[in-house]
Amino acid sequence: MPASLEGQLVVAISSRALFNLEEENRLFESGDTQGYMQAQLDRLTQTAEPGVAFSLVRKLLAFNQGEQRRVEVVLLSRNDPVSGMRIFRSAQAHGLSTIERGVFTQGADPFRYLRPLGAHLFLSANDHDVRQALALGFPAARVSTESMRAGDRHPHEVRIAFDGDAVLFSDEAERVYQQNGLPAFQRHEIDKAELPLPPGPFKPFLDALHQLQQASRQSDAPMHIRTALVTARSAPAHERAIRTLMSWNIAVDEAMFLGGLPKGGFLQEFEPDFFFDDQTGHVNNAAAHVPAGHVSSGIANMISGETVVSLPAST
Repeated sequence: MPASLEGQLVVAISSRALFNLEEENRLFESGDTQGYMQAQLDRLTQTAEPGVAFSLVRKLLAFNQGEQRRVEVVLLSRNDPVSGMRIFRSAQAHGLSTIERGVFTQGADPFRYLRPLGAHLFLSANDHDVRQALALGFPAARVSTESMRAGDRHPHEVRIAFDGDAVLFSDEAERVYQQNGLPAFQRHEIDKAELPLPPGPFKPFLDALHQLQQASRQSDAPMHIRTALVTARSAPAHERAIRTLMSWNIAVDEAMFLGGLPKGGFLQEFEPDFFFDDQTGHVNNAAAHVPAGHVSSGIANMISGETVVSLPAST
């Protein structure tokens, strides 16, 4: 019987998102690809240090108990296969022995492999790959490699924080704000308070987390999930966000309606293993405190001149 990832939460992740490879990456970005490959080969027995998304991956993999596999993490990288050897060895050395699958494209676009994987999340340090993955309909974020690493005060909880508009929800309301200002945004949201927002790019990932959480509760697993909505919305626009989640039959554990206050300090108190936001300013502010990633989605991230693929997505 062929192997299958059916029923598992599938995370595809690049090498630089999982491990700190910034020194080696400087060689790659300088155009010295041979020097980069040689550096990785020379360091084959040198374990790479944990990167920004390491804590998230390690905790998600802890949901796999014995023969029961609920989470699959797959390396999806522009690295060459030789460099891939070091990445697999580093994963083993850090106790991530259940990472067994990887695709290494040696500079070619890796995002097309998200479809056969059925990925629920793609984390990469490459902005182009993230934009293309989002265009295909896959939840994806560019990892801010300068982010603070996650703390260790919650070893049995995966803590994930999400922005709302253009991340969990569509950018419908954000468009009103960008085009007509805050008063028009507030009126729009009051008028449509009982009408759920359309889903945003990270709704499939939230669904998958919810299913994982439900399964873990039924089996009394030692790991748990704690989620937070951290949004610039304030009352009365908060109501539509809450009603949208209710219409999805998904509850977040915490909700922060900050009315434009900087998010970093609040996230520092929540201590997430990862935070997702579509605004670079919020991501930069958060990255000084917690692991953070940029979701290049919605009107705030429109860039003229960039061509993205438009194949129908499988998720």
